[in-house]
Amino acid sequence: MHILLTIVALLIVLGIVVFVHELGHFLAARWAGVRVNAFSIGFGPAIIKWHDKRGTVWKIACLPLGGYVSIYGQEDMFNRKKFQELSPEKKKGHYLSAPAWKQFIIIGAGVFMNFILAWLIYTSLFMFQPRLVGNSQLPVIGQVIQESVAFNAGVRAGDTIVRIDDEKISNWGEVVLAKELASGRDADVLVIRGEKLVNIKLAPAETWGMIADGSKRADPQRQGLFRAMYSGARKTYYESKTLLIVLKQIITGERSSKQLGSFITIAQYSGAAMAAGFFTLLSLIALLSVNLGVLNLLPLPVLDGGYLLILIIEAITRRKLQGRGMEIAIMVGWLLILGLFVLTMWNDLARVFGLN
Repeated sequence: MHILLTIVALLIVLGIVVFVHELGHFLAARWAGVRVNAFSIGFGPAIIKWHDKRGTVWKIACLPLGGYVSIYGQEDMFNRKKFQELSPEKKKGHYLSAPAWKQFIIIGAGVFMNFILAWLIYTSLFMFQPRLVGNSQLPVIGQVIQESVAFNAGVRAGDTIVRIDDEKISNWGEVVLAKELASGRDADVLVIRGEKLVNIKLAPAETWGMIADGSKRADPQRQGLFRAMYSGARKTYYESKTLLIVLKQIITGERSSKQLGSFITIAQYSGAAMAAGFFTLLSLIALLSVNLGVLNLLPLPVLDGGYLLILIIEAITRRKLQGRGMEIAIMVGWLLILGLFVLTMWNDLARVFGLN
């Protein structure tokens, strides 16, 4: 029963996140007048499929661990000679028939929809289940370690952090994130001390030496619609920045790549979230939607971010990137994706079977 719950939860979570992403590409392509050949949830042979009035094949495939939208002519992006040889009739609805700015919207729409989904879910949670998204640990300093950066800068126990650089601070999680963002440079910290505002400059260090006052916690309260919309946007932004920091730390070796997980990890978290209740499952969907959006913006040739970067370069240089060089770049991108898949699968299997 537990395994069945985990599988069902994984299909629900991945299905929603992937569907929304691909729906973004689909709707943008339809808006731009570009034909969509297929819309698939999953890979491999179709279990169910049907055609709509515009000729798009909709299908649910047997391996539902992802999905795709097949846009007519997008594969000709780096072979424009083939496009030029098409008849006027066959150029109708072709991806390359759309102007570059519409191509940009088509490619970016998937990521945009992922962030919108996360924002809507987080907004709902701040309205109805704020405990799932609100960090209750207030940014009050309980202890300053002797001879640490914070100690030498004049930070005192009892100070409440309200701003670090240009970021407003409302909970201790944001203090940790701001510390990572300030890595390698001084950070301007604004604290409340008694009734006074005090500016403090903290030098770069592995740790600032501040410990939160564990007794200073807030019980997150339900928020009205407009306040929740703002909080939802802030939460989406926060989770995006957190993932980027984690990725940077893995690339630089500050964090172990063993923390990366495959769909097995997603399945385990999905099963646990589904068992915990509907709103907990929603919060996981929002987090994964943010993660998918951020990862797709990475500048790899096979990801949305890579294609967006190519369009930007083409707009700046006024030259079309094509030929053997782009084919090699795309091949390298696929190899990197395959390598990441193998790494995450190995991490999960090693963890499950105790091989670490």
